[in-house]
Amino acid sequence: MTAALTTAQLIEKHLPTLDQALDAIRTRAYWSPYPEHPKAYGGDGQGVPGSLDAAGGQAAFDALRGKRFELDQPGTDGWTGTEVSPYGLELGVEYPHADIDVLLPALRAAMPEWRKAGARARAAVCLEILARINARTHEIAHTVMHTSGQAFMMAFQAGGPHAQDRGLEAVAYAYAAQAAVPGSAEWVKPQGKRDPLALTKEFTAVPRGVSLLIGCNTFPTWNGYPGLFASLATGNAVLVKPHPRAVLPLALTVRIAREVLSEAGFSPDLVALAAERQDEGIAKALAVRPEIRIIDYTGSTAFGDWLEANARQAEVFTEKAGVNTVVVDSTDDYKGMLSNLAFSLSLYSGQMCTTPQNLLIPREGIATDAGHKSYDEVVSDLATAVDKLLGDDARANALLGAIVNDQVKARIDAAAQLGEVALASRSVANPDFPGATVRTPVIVKLDGAKPDAEAAYLSECFGPVAFAVAVDSAADAVELLRRTVREKGAMTVGAYTTSAEVEQLIEEACLEECAQLSLNLTGGVYVNQTAAFSDFHGSGGNPAANAVLCDGAFVANRFRTVEVRRPA
Repeated sequence: MTAALTTAQLIEKHLPTLDQALDAIRTRAYWSPYPEHPKAYGGDGQGVPGSLDAAGGQAAFDALRGKRFELDQPGTDGWTGTEVSPYGLELGVEYPHADIDVLLPALRAAMPEWRKAGARARAAVCLEILARINARTHEIAHTVMHTSGQAFMMAFQAGGPHAQDRGLEAVAYAYAAQAAVPGSAEWVKPQGKRDPLALTKEFTAVPRGVSLLIGCNTFPTWNGYPGLFASLATGNAVLVKPHPRAVLPLALTVRIAREVLSEAGFSPDLVALAAERQDEGIAKALAVRPEIRIIDYTGSTAFGDWLEANARQAEVFTEKAGVNTVVVDSTDDYKGMLSNLAFSLSLYSGQMCTTPQNLLIPREGIATDAGHKSYDEVVSDLATAVDKLLGDDARANALLGAIVNDQVKARIDAAAQLGEVALASRSVANPDFPGATVRTPVIVKLDGAKPDAEAAYLSECFGPVAFAVAVDSAADAVELLRRTVREKGAMTVGAYTTSAEVEQLIEEACLEECAQLSLNLTGGVYVNQTAAFSDFHGSGGNPAANAVLCDGAFVANRFRTVEVRRPA
């Protein structure tokens, strides 16, 4: 795109994709415009137009390292860089540090023309930004890998096309919410024998103000894009405050967005970066600024609760901690169940907000297609399944990635002291990145009837830690599930049962406690994976999150409709 490419041309270019996205959120069927296979990018020209191939992406990432990341945004008063790759790679990137008293007014000043552009033009510009991001997926994959610790293929898919799907999903919801009200109306009220009352009414979607995105370390793009694009598509400027250990993926996103906005004739200051100095902690100061009217946050419960309580001037969307639970009552595919659970526990070293933590298993055992299995047998067989899955170091590295920080490593080591260890965590060497800390999951057996075990299984233990909790019955498991979701929250719930009665109990518990449920997954779909346009990530109805990625409520409060009436 050049500066001569108008919003009308962008609308024509991207309207088919927007229409498909609108249809996808209505039907909830599978759809994605962004290929998830690396070979679809670059190469012989059969893939994504203008995209970087694997070699180009690697070269582009290497070119970012050891340099200043120029953005040419207002208020730069210095430079800062705090990232160290979990794989031990030296990044050495410095980012502009902003004087917020200069940057925030610039963001506000950019909004009037963006508001006047209208919902369709904003959506088209957002889709152009996403298309540019998509073309650089190979480059972005390296930035996600070396800030989050995800293995490359996961960084490519989750940090690339799956994150882009979530951004497009947010644009679709935002456009649908704004398009629900017509731009104008002729209002005529009959008055009997008198002349009718007649008014012309105009309706404009008006943004709330500057939106603050507080990024997370583990999924900077996947968790960041929904809020970024929901706010931008509804007319708001967005200030991106990345996690200090995961700046590069969002900085690259900001740079691309600013380029597209400028080329489309809008102020690039609609999107800006707020990188922080070591231990500066600017999120709290930003969150209570009167200019900040929307906040998107993913991270700890403590800070999420603080935001909800103190950022009173803003609409706050949070995704916090939860204790994800799987009820294991019975199965007609024992081998498939074990394989599915082993993969779910291992993927990205359990460093996902959707990874199961507590496995509730009747102490008398379960019925399976392979015969009755005792509690000890189920736990032992699951440990064997994890060991088999991760027995080859190359495959283990591809699934586990790297431990993102020392706190996760400490939790793995501490978990082994909480009960009988059914599967010990082991270190895996990564020959490509000797500095990476790679650890397999630990599985600890706990007795759910013992009060002293509650402190362990009723607290989130983020990382590759699973508790096999012995319970008296399926009914007791459901009651513990209810309590866990109600008190601690859950992003996901899983269950295995062949009993219609138990299934109904579990489903009713999840409906009443507002938790997303996956039943009897034994194939290639896992409880800790959600698909854009179809699955709802979180529910907004339990303590783990006050919002959903994505639904109508995620976008509706980012704008207001203002009416102007005139006599006809």
